[in-house]
Amino acid sequence: MNRQSRLVHAALLRLILNLMAALVIAACLGVLADGATLAPAIDSVDLSGRAVDPLHAYPGKAVVLIFIRTDCPISNRYAPAIRQLSAQYADAATFWLVYPDKEESAAAIQQHLNDYGYKLAALRDPQHSLVKLSQVEVTPEAAVFDSSGQLVYHGRIDDWYQSFGHSRSAPTTHELDDALRAVVKGKKPSVTTAPAVGCYISDLE
Repeated sequence: MNRQSRLVHAALLRLILNLMAALVIAACLGVLADGATLAPAIDSVDLSGRAVDPLHAYPGKAVVLIFIRTDCPISNRYAPAIRQLSAQYADAATFWLVYPDKEESAAAIQQHLNDYGYKLAALRDPQHSLVKLSQVEVTPEAAVFDSSGQLVYHGRIDDWYQSFGHSRSAPTTHELDDALRAVVKGKKPSVTTAPAVGCYISDLE
């Protein structure tokens, strides 16, 4: 092999190594050739401390995550609406209450569930893995995943609150209900996100 051939061979080898490195980096970032992403680690736990992945707990059903805090007055005022929606769509979707405050103990959460008449399963999300996955920012805020695990809606439950401390006499839009109606029919919601009003989760960092 002459010098020119060796140079060409070396250049090709470097190119191949660079391409392989790029593929490894892309895989680590969760970017696949078909445009899908690797599933992020979910660190949520139930009140007994058992690790739970709510997106795969009940295959074949849509999943609704409702992010709330025990100390958020707007979250607490939404308790009746959350209970009503979870009962209405119980056959088609699995509802979970998600508590993102790492300082809230399991005992405090259980007391909160009792105080507000919740019969839903509750999860603690101290590492905010579900917060990030759901792209939520405040409590109360909802995230809807279809039966394939795709996030199809995240945002407010409805427009009852115009700003913190200022609410309408009754909501005029019902984004979460609309999203669930679409998912039940096998469709994508026409509205995929809507800004929520409530207690900022970033305050818990």
